[in-house]
Amino acid sequence: MHKVLNALVGVTAHQLKMSANLDKPELEVAPSSEDTAKQAESNQETAMVTESKTEVVAKTEKTEKESELDKYWKAVKENPNDFTGWTYLLQFVEQENNLKAAEEAYDAFFSHYPYCYGYWKKYSDMEKKFTDIDRALAVFERGVKAIPLSVELWLHYLNFYITEFGSNEDGEEKIRKLYERSITAAGTDFRSDKLWDSYISWENMRHNKKKVTQLYKRLLSIPTQLYSHHYDNFKKHVMENHPKDILSLDEFLKLRQEVVKAGTVKVDEEDAGAEVPPGEDAPPGVDAPPGEEAVGGMADEDEAKKLREWILEHQETIHRLNEDEVSKRWTYEEAIRRPYFHVKPLERAQLKNWREYLDFEIENGSHERVVVLFERCMIACALYEDFWMKYAKYLEQHNVDGVRSVYQRACTIHLLKKPYIHLSWAAFEERQGNYPEASDVLSNIEKNVPNLVMVSMRRISLERRQGNHENVENLYQSYITKAASPAIRSFYSIKFARYLRKIRGNVEKAREVLSEALEKDKKNEKLFLQLLDLEYQTQPIEEQRVLDVFSNALKSDLSADFKVKVSQRRMEFLEDFGTCIQRITDAYDEHQKLVKDHNSDRKKKHPDSIDDNHAPPEKKHKHDKYKSETNGSSATGDASSHHTSADANTYNYHWPSYSNSYAPYHSHYGAYGSYGSYYPS
Repeated sequence: MHKVLNALVGVTAHQLKMSANLDKPELEVAPSSEDTAKQAESNQETAMVTESKTEVVAKTEKTEKESELDKYWKAVKENPNDFTGWTYLLQFVEQENNLKAAEEAYDAFFSHYPYCYGYWKKYSDMEKKFTDIDRALAVFERGVKAIPLSVELWLHYLNFYITEFGSNEDGEEKIRKLYERSITAAGTDFRSDKLWDSYISWENMRHNKKKVTQLYKRLLSIPTQLYSHHYDNFKKHVMENHPKDILSLDEFLKLRQEVVKAGTVKVDEEDAGAEVPPGEDAPPGVDAPPGEEAVGGMADEDEAKKLREWILEHQETIHRLNEDEVSKRWTYEEAIRRPYFHVKPLERAQLKNWREYLDFEIENGSHERVVVLFERCMIACALYEDFWMKYAKYLEQHNVDGVRSVYQRACTIHLLKKPYIHLSWAAFEERQGNYPEASDVLSNIEKNVPNLVMVSMRRISLERRQGNHENVENLYQSYITKAASPAIRSFYSIKFARYLRKIRGNVEKAREVLSEALEKDKKNEKLFLQLLDLEYQTQPIEEQRVLDVFSNALKSDLSADFKVKVSQRRMEFLEDFGTCIQRITDAYDEHQKLVKDHNSDRKKKHPDSIDDNHAPPEKKHKHDKYKSETNGSSATGDASSHHTSADANTYNYHWPSYSNSYAPYHSHYGAYGSYGSYYPS
């Protein structure tokens, strides 16, 4: 207990002492120079560490951003047709405000999807924000060249140009030229009304009434969606302005002359015989007082009214004709639900409407309107090769360069992997004598979509038609070597052998090609038939070579049905060309054994399939006929009927079966153009 009290007393005493010391003023001790140096060094180290940490954080964030960007790029590089992936990439570069990355992304995007007008504006806005006006202007120029029918893109471009260059000394003239370019490119589009309204409004703001009149005259003869709205505005324009203010001088004087002439004739008829009092004529050079007029003339207001009536009367006729043209197209235009580009497929009804609209315009419209409609269609149907081919076919009658432009846009931008449009382009270039371009077109589609037999054969045919036989043989050898399957290899081998036999006359090499193919594809019936056909056509025919082919086929692992057909054909060959009767009889015996074994095997597998009730109708008919003939003969026997029966029994080669055996071969190669159905790509 005493120890605890002593401890408490000690603590209290210590606290009192500390309190006393706190009440005394502290003496400030000046730091030494050494301490100051250490403190400065410490502060510097702290600053360096902080700066280093900041740099590390910044680099880490930058690395993370670059990693994200690489991921977006990877997606679109692996699948350039992933439109959604492209939109994610563009959104990312816009958010990061990285101009260099944005330029790279936009340029790559537009190489695949140039018809997306909204992204052209976004690209221009980024250039304007981070660089200068000229680069933004260049982007708009690229955009309107890529999609010249985009009214929306032209309006964005015009608004940009007016804002940036409208105050320049020559700004008005340049803006007018840009408007004229836009009207030339897109002004005949059925839905170009906003572009015309913008041009007219801009001229009205500058009080260029005469130019406004000229614009209306051009517009009112073009079938557009708001044709009636434009005509009402034109009438308002005429009624609110004096004719001399809205017409050119030549037009005004000519029209006034006609109106005054008509008015003078009317006065002369009403006042015929009336005399003018002498001295009533105004002195030459002196204007008549307001409200008065010379004899035979008109008051200004009456004249203006008459002029307006003449203007509107003339324009009414044009308006009626234009209204008729609009009504012809209205149904087609109303059916267009998606006039802009999108990667999503169009409905069948939409595609049908476009086809019918194009057919109508080709039959009834002018060349200019047909081209404009095709260009509109290409925006909405850019991913459908039949529309591009229809466009190219139409232009062949008018403009060769235009055809080439259509093919280039289709094959190098929108339809990189569509073979038929490439084949069509290659054929067009070949017709123009442009063989190198035709070869390049076929090579490009082959790189984009390898192993297409139709493209390979067209390349070979192109070289053959030019007489480049060395290239032909090299291509055949290359395709045979690189064939994706035995069936395709055999196909090329058969084609190559035919070429060597028919074009080059090299039977030995053709035989070698087919023999090599048989070594690798021993169960291919067509190879045997082709080799057999080759030997048949050799002049003079070599019996032993033909028999060797028959023998190899019968010894192979081919189907029993095929062997029976081959055996039948061997007997026919020996009957026609054989030099030894023993071979004929041996072949007959072998054939009978082969047929017997084949029928026995079939009966084991399908016991009920080989009898009279299940025989083919034609065979059953012949069998019944034969039985009726033999049963109907006399007891002593009719020599002629017996001889006929003996011949039929002796040389029964089953000709119906044989004649059908070769049919699959001919039917397949007769339709060799339909590669897709037989050789999957």
